[in-house]
Amino acid sequence: MSATPHHEPLSARQAACLRWAALGKTSWETARILGVSESTVNFHLRNACARLGVRGRRAAAVEALRRGLLKPLTA
Repeated sequence: MSATPHHEPLSARQAACLRWAALGKTSWETARILGVSESTVNFHLRNACARLGVRGRRAAAVEALRRGLLKPLTA
């Protein structure tokens, strides 16, 4: 395996959007929860995906958990 590159932390909004995505919330639902627009949620999710080097919110949530950038989710 190659060496793991330096990991930049997620912004608070990126982490919040990923946390809700990991819980199965849509962008619309997340927007209502966080009090922002749906396009703002999608903006933060796209940036989180780019920062983590993955495609898609599910992959981003998994990668963030794997790297320790999100706390494990509890029900």
